[in-house]
Amino acid sequence: MRTRQKDRDVPGSQAPWDEIVPGLWMGGHYWTDTAGELQLAVVGNEFDLVASLYAAPGHGPAAGVEHLVAEIPDAPLTAGQLGDVQRLARAAAQAVRERRTVLVRCHSGYNRSGLVVVQALVELGEEPAAAVALVRRQRSPWALHNRVFEDYLAIGLDVATLLTGLDTQA
Repeated sequence: MRTRQKDRDVPGSQAPWDEIVPGLWMGGHYWTDTAGELQLAVVGNEFDLVASLYAAPGHGPAAGVEHLVAEIPDAPLTAGQLGDVQRLARAAAQAVRERRTVLVRCHSGYNRSGLVVVQALVELGEEPAAAVALVRRQRSPWALHNRVFEDYLAIGLDVATLLTGLDTQA
């Protein structure tokens, strides 16, 4: 099973998900075990809220778990897709404030989930650069290796949304 695009020389995550701050977890649909074997990350009822930027059948969460889905590419985003990122980040931040457990996940648990988790941390009062560093420390040094996403966070998602929206106005 191939989980990474050929142009990416990035190792798979060593865990299905990792806790970034208390109650806020980041992960993917796939991970690599200690033997180097690809494993499915299937969510049951471990979390109160699951936010998915990529969805695949059979990966959960269990029935009754709140599940927000906004499939976006691991590529430059449209203004609408950036709005989806903000919506999921606000929901994740609010759930953390309410002491609920949250998993934000994408395909491999590095870029799209990192974008939402960092923005959720910003919503919770963290500075963007510090939030990026925290995600890389807690999840993987490979987290947010999509530099476009890191740029979005550095300038702020509100500004990124406005600038991206300029392309659609003529």
